[in-house]
Amino acid sequence: MGIVDVIRIIALFLAAVIIGNWFLSEVKKAKAEKAVWYKPYISPPGIIIIVAVIGLPILLWFMGIQ
Repeated sequence: MGIVDVIRIIALFLAAVIIGNWFLSEVKKAKAEKAVWYKPYISPPGIIIIVAVIGLPILLWFMGIQ
């Protein structure tokens, strides 16, 4: 494992933290506004998370990666 691999891992975790905090702020904002429960999920960070959770396994399945 070289330095480039470590930098890639750090970048991935940093992106996950940024998107997670962004989504959490959308959840808090929706609760403060007493909005419908699904409002954070149709915001940009919610859509990114849904695509990652649902789309990535489907993409890997189609590509044949185990």
